[in-house]
Amino acid sequence: MNIRQMTGLQIMQAMLAGDLPAPSITKTMPMKAVAVSEGEITFEATADERHLNPMGGVHGGFAATVLDSATACAVHSALPAGASYATIDLNVKMVRPVPKNQPVIAVGKLVNLSTSLAISEARLTDQQGRLLATATASCMVSR
Repeated sequence: MNIRQMTGLQIMQAMLAGDLPAPSITKTMPMKAVAVSEGEITFEATADERHLNPMGGVHGGFAATVLDSATACAVHSALPAGASYATIDLNVKMVRPVPKNQPVIAVGKLVNLSTSLAISEARLTDQQGRLLATATASCMVSR
């Protein structure tokens, strides 16, 4: 497969199907895409003992990283073949602590896509649907 000839959605679908390898960040941050459509992606992630702060709680960087992936991949899923992107800002609001050893869900959605700028948002929730954190992001798009 030549990913340069694939749309962002095709790339994300191939990763989801296991036809392309998942990015290496998914080993450091145990997360996997579980659904993708144009402009929207859902990840499942689980923090473990590798993701704790000095007080024994899940480090805020875990939520920020998962939300960065959700916002960026929502953008990626809407890009044409040959286009790339880079996050230029990420604004995260923590609402509740992320639970340890329990799956959480991140849903990223594209808000706007122009020639050179994309805006997206994401929500991180627990299995009961309680909001843990939210994020907005801006991505520079290169075509």
